[in-house]
Amino acid sequence: MKQAIVTVAGGGLGFSICKSLSENNFSVAAVDLNLTDSEKTSDKLNNTKPYAADVRDEESIISLYEKIDNTPDLIVNNAGIARFGKLFDQKLSDFQDVVQTNLIGSFIVATEGAKRMVKEDKKGSIINITSVVGHTGNLGQSNYTASKAGIVAMSKSLAIEYAKKNININCISPGFIRTTMTDKIDEKFKDIIISKIPSARLGEPDDIANAVLFLASSHSDYINGETLHVNGGMYM
Repeated sequence: MKQAIVTVAGGGLGFSICKSLSENNFSVAAVDLNLTDSEKTSDKLNNTKPYAADVRDEESIISLYEKIDNTPDLIVNNAGIARFGKLFDQKLSDFQDVVQTNLIGSFIVATEGAKRMVKEDKKGSIINITSVVGHTGNLGQSNYTASKAGIVAMSKSLAIEYAKKNININCISPGFIRTTMTDKIDEKFKDIIISKIPSARLGEPDDIANAVLFLASSHSDYINGETLHVNGGMYM
């Protein structure tokens, strides 16, 4: 059974990813900032253990890898926060918090995992979750879009570095997916968003989980440094 690590496993998207992997020959380390959140996922799934770690903290992530019995075959960087606000309303601390969690957090988790894969001479896959707005921009989200666009560029560079070590590093860029984050959007604005999606609906967490499963499988062995867009045709 292969070993997977999924960050922010307590959310709806994280749960769907963990569920899909646990049902397809993966032992899953479900990671969240608080152990109670990761336990919400692990308690419902087979082959899944809960862990607490802070992706913003290098020592916390090093400690996480030491607690997990096996070197990972798969890492899914799903951690992400948002701080909404137009330029003049946005604090520098908001921008820093978002970049620290989304971009630097993904860097820490990916590089610490890759080091262990290389040491064990283990073929592996790292999947970084980005966002459609990292490609299009979005009103009031300069911090979030910058962090998500940064993940794409970072992933391309890391893919080049680790390709010869048999480690594939790719991104999945979700469109507007039905999660707790999109649930907070006013229905009026949600209708406007849906009107711009050719599929005429929000995506479901399983749509992203299925993409993760594909990139985690041998069917994607020759795909590296790419971004898989899952957005119902909103961005092509």
